[in-house]
Amino acid sequence: MVSPPHEAMHRIFQHDPGLFSRVSRYLGVDIPRPVTAAALPTDLTEASPVERRVDTLLRFDTAEQGAFLLAIEAQGKRDAHKPASWAYYVAYLWTKYRLPTALLVVCQDHATARWAQTAVNSGPRGLPTLTLRPMVAGPHNLPVITDPDEARADLVLASLAAITHAAEPEVDAILKALSTALRDAPEDIASPLIEFTAQGLGKNPAQHLWRNLVAVDLSFYKSYLAEEIRDEGRAQRAAEDVLLVLEQRGLDVPEHVRSRVEDCQDPDVLRHWLTRAVTVPRAEDIFGDA
Repeated sequence: MVSPPHEAMHRIFQHDPGLFSRVSRYLGVDIPRPVTAAALPTDLTEASPVERRVDTLLRFDTAEQGAFLLAIEAQGKRDAHKPASWAYYVAYLWTKYRLPTALLVVCQDHATARWAQTAVNSGPRGLPTLTLRPMVAGPHNLPVITDPDEARADLVLASLAAITHAAEPEVDAILKALSTALRDAPEDIASPLIEFTAQGLGKNPAQHLWRNLVAVDLSFYKSYLAEEIRDEGRAQRAAEDVLLVLEQRGLDVPEHVRSRVEDCQDPDVLRHWLTRAVTVPRAEDIFGDA
């Protein structure tokens, strides 16, 4: 199953194809800013039962280098089978489109990044034949953007910096700078970056900080994440009301009752429990027969 961080690490380049030219300087290459950029179909399946699908595929047209393709792969961990798949992607795309083809692998941890950037030969020892040497972007080479002004200068890069540093100690400072910078951005620019960042953080502890920053600093945006956080806030307040009524009536509130009320996220259910809390003889009775 594809994880949210996996999707965020490559889809952010679909959102802003020009991001690659800005990222390239951190990878030791200098890719000119594209004159045009377009997303291409990612399905590389041929007439065989094996499906091969690259994460993101972009075509760039530049004044200096002409046209070329960029295949982008998000990689969350080492996978011994991946280099062969990546070599297939590059060879297939080169053959199909007759255009120079580059491969960028985006990682979120140093160990995976070191593994991904290791050159792999397709042939036996002494006969390399085809050598795969992808560019790798990750916490080892992307910038740590902790200045709101720097984040404001390139919001998409700042979001990618947060995603690739999701498990690093610096991520808290990156997220605070990004949330501050997004306050000044139009909603149509800020909303997708709020979501990309949330997806990219995955289950890392920094996700909780980002949700809090969105709830406080960016609460005026109507993004999916912001709405979800506001709904959670309303449910939390409703749960507190239920427990407050029970306690004010002098009823004993067992831990299992408290936990069930606090875990409920359904406003209608909480409203029903609140109504029952006014008259029930015991705290457990707010749940009724259910």
